[in-house]
Amino acid sequence: MKVRPVFVCQSCGSQSPKWLGRCPDCGEWNSFVEERTSATATVDRGAVAALGGRKARLYEDVDIVVAERLATGISEFDRVLGGGIVPGSLVLLGGEPGIGKSTLLLQAAAHFAATVGPVLYCSGEESEHQVKMRGERLGVQGAPLYLLAETCIERLIEEVERLSPVLLIVDSIQTVFSTKIASAPGSVSQVRQAATDLLFTAKGRNLPTILVGHVTKDGSLAGPKVLEHVVDTVLYFEGEQHHAHRVVRAVKNRFGAVSELGVFEMTGNGLRPVPNPSRLFLAERSLGVPGSVVLSTIEGSRPILVEVQALVTAATFGNARRTANGFDPQRLPLLLAVLDKRAGLSLATDDVFVNVAGGMRVDEPAADLAVVAAIVSSLRNRPAAADLVLFGEVGLAGEVRAASQAALRVREAAQLGFGRVVVPDGNVAAGDVPDAMQITEVRTVADAIDAVI
Repeated sequence: MKVRPVFVCQSCGSQSPKWLGRCPDCGEWNSFVEERTSATATVDRGAVAALGGRKARLYEDVDIVVAERLATGISEFDRVLGGGIVPGSLVLLGGEPGIGKSTLLLQAAAHFAATVGPVLYCSGEESEHQVKMRGERLGVQGAPLYLLAETCIERLIEEVERLSPVLLIVDSIQTVFSTKIASAPGSVSQVRQAATDLLFTAKGRNLPTILVGHVTKDGSLAGPKVLEHVVDTVLYFEGEQHHAHRVVRAVKNRFGAVSELGVFEMTGNGLRPVPNPSRLFLAERSLGVPGSVVLSTIEGSRPILVEVQALVTAATFGNARRTANGFDPQRLPLLLAVLDKRAGLSLATDDVFVNVAGGMRVDEPAADLAVVAAIVSSLRNRPAAADLVLFGEVGLAGEVRAASQAALRVREAAQLGFGRVVVPDGNVAAGDVPDAMQITEVRTVADAIDAVI
């Protein structure tokens, strides 16, 4: 069979008959690597046969079957998955090195093996002894958990057929290679082939499979974009290494809500689920300090209260700096311009620093009002009320726009003992909010400043 060389971009998967310094599709430099493929495409007949022949059916004739979810034994992990893992689903978990991906999955595998059935944990980066050492630290024992140190996808599938596990974990997909492809493990072709083979295995055997994915320096999942399209669920494991908590966020889920959030605390015995993240993020909050306010934010279907801090000080070296940690740095100058134009507060000669305490990252526009209130509190050196919570989006005209799920945000604040909440005028509070909760509706940024400071 004739073999021809082809150059493949390791960032986006684009192919070229010759080497290029810059990829014309994604713009990456020095990303083309030579890979050898056969001139005539071949089809894996075994994989095709496993899927079985299909015929088109009428929409009205299709029966809806609700698959029973399998609990992993970790409440926060099940929450992100939508209530548990679905049989036959393919889940991709990505995150920074050392964030705790392998620790979380080993804990989940041990719980799953003890309650549901045998689990096959395949590690291409560690030996069985290394995995066992981590398991001893986590207290794993007495469960039908099988360990396999293997990187060949064909031998991995053979072990799946021999053991017939009820859950398969592959750590990681970038280390697995197929003998059908001549390129090195981790290349676009190898990752695509391995993911496809695991997809056929998961769907053909109704075997739930969890894949661990590496991330690039910009935080995106390494490998071709088709990897995220193939899987049913994409999870990101996030968190600052200098903070004790970790966050698992769903960015794609065919069986549950997108942007769902699970919070964990890293301890000496592994990851511990945090059932009430608001108490964790507000545990070290300082009362009566200017520049500190509480924001009620929504992550997926969960309301979370976080502390937003701001520090405004006179600039001493050249241009004033604007720094944001845990908040969109591109949106901070926009809010400062609104304060200057609509509220008459000049901050052109001041350094402005904004931080979401605890390492939490807030991306929703409803955080604008809390950021504005924290900045004005620090500028005037006047603390906000200790029992005050805010949320709302700030527009360029100085108006405060309505936020989604306002009633859920207000109820979360009431449950944690806060007595006053500032909300946009467009939001109508729910009727089951406690009578002791004082709700202040504002239309503009100027009204919000007068209500808070």
